[in-house]
Amino acid sequence: MIRRLNRFWYGLVLVVVGAAGALAMPPYGQWWILGPVFSFFIYAEVQRNSPSALSRFVTGWLFGLGYFLAVLQWISNAFFVDAQNDLWMMPFAVGGLSALLAVFWGVANVGAFYLRRLGMSELWSLPLSLGLAEFARGHVLTGFPWAVPGLAVDGMGGVAQAASLIGMNGLSFFVLAWAVAPAVFVLKLRRSYVEAVAVLALLPALWLWGDWRQASIAQEFVPGVTLRLVQPNVPQNEKWREGNAPKIWNTLLSLTKQTPPQNAPTPTHVIWPESSVPFLLDESSEAKDDLKAALGASKILLAGAVRRQRNSTSGRDDYFTSVELYDAGANLVGKYDKWHLVPGGEFLPMAWLLEPLGLRRLVNLPESFAAGSGPQSLQVPGAGVVAPSICYEAIFPEAFSGLSPRPDWFVNVTNDGWFGDSAGPHQHLAQLRLRAIEQGVSIARAANTGISAVIDPVGRYVVRSSINVMEVYDAGLPKPLSATVFSRWGFLLQFGLPFLIILVGTTIRTRKNSTRVAL
Repeated sequence: MIRRLNRFWYGLVLVVVGAAGALAMPPYGQWWILGPVFSFFIYAEVQRNSPSALSRFVTGWLFGLGYFLAVLQWISNAFFVDAQNDLWMMPFAVGGLSALLAVFWGVANVGAFYLRRLGMSELWSLPLSLGLAEFARGHVLTGFPWAVPGLAVDGMGGVAQAASLIGMNGLSFFVLAWAVAPAVFVLKLRRSYVEAVAVLALLPALWLWGDWRQASIAQEFVPGVTLRLVQPNVPQNEKWREGNAPKIWNTLLSLTKQTPPQNAPTPTHVIWPESSVPFLLDESSEAKDDLKAALGASKILLAGAVRRQRNSTSGRDDYFTSVELYDAGANLVGKYDKWHLVPGGEFLPMAWLLEPLGLRRLVNLPESFAAGSGPQSLQVPGAGVVAPSICYEAIFPEAFSGLSPRPDWFVNVTNDGWFGDSAGPHQHLAQLRLRAIEQGVSIARAANTGISAVIDPVGRYVVRSSINVMEVYDAGLPKPLSATVFSRWGFLLQFGLPFLIILVGTTIRTRKNSTRVAL
């Protein structure tokens, strides 16, 4: 049947099948669907058997286009915040981004085609090629590693614990190998039966190991530290509206001062979400007086805020999305500037070309935001060393790796109010959860409209908020684990391990074939 389809209908089928793969991602969690999706793709490509590299690129691109259109559809919500001015850009932004990201899948399919021609099994060719392409997607042109196949482990119970060994990219290779394994039996590729069975058997084994690991690690908390996550739930279309600043400011102060339930510990450290204050907090002496009263004698504040700084080279003001650390006296004692900015949101790539066409950034400032110097840590009074990240930075494993000294905890502030109660906030949180497991370090997250959470070092939620709720969430701070395998060696293992598995499998198969020829 696949062979009889003309190019148009075959392409449409690939788009639809690729889109079905998005159901494996949060919040749907239908991880099993990746098996039929990728096995069908392998089966269809073998049946069509096109000798053209261009044809292989196009089919891989169409397959990827369907996946990215479905998995990134939540981005469209951002263009309804100011629909009168922004809605026309939506098809260009969502469609254009999906088409661009699908290029990586097109190239990967060409790579898999040539690997098969060199003798590599269908079981390994696409996982290896697409796994490398997904790594490239996370780095080329500032990178956008959103919803990589490995994120499916968020719905796979204990399998997610393997992130502590091989990280997100290593998980993608494993998930892809598992997903294409059924095609080995459908295509009757007997030379790969043993390897396919081993890959399929690894799934429940890894699941059981992960469940055991999580159950065997007790949840321990830092004495004397109680975090308060402030979720003000300010709608995005009201956040920067003239005249709303006093109301938002009073909401933040009121939530910060809110009395905890009876017999519950008093919060010691308060976290406000990204750009929580609709003015320059560090420049307002009046606001600092209010803040001092709200913090009382003992609270420490980590506030997502916008700050500005004079650029000595240009003579103009640079604006930064920042985390500002205030002591109990409302004195600014530390700051962290976001260094991985959102393309199209906080800056416009190729502005010289796109601005004349009418395209602009969604965040309105006189200039694009400036980028900070990179990942760094802050010494927080009473709570050790924290490594902050802001919003989008949560999807980059390298932003959480290699910091010295090793952080005692991570904090992430974000504003997912742009995206409503869509798949986006759920996918965002799931990626942050992988960072905790990868590093063996807990993460506290304050989100403007949700989802706020405290995640322990093995990915358990100590507290997790709903979306679109104004509330505070108090929780202890889980202690970190010893450095994980991934935090020490992961960036070597996540590529070295797949190549080692393939090398061993290929060697065994070659020896078997040689033995048969000799006989």
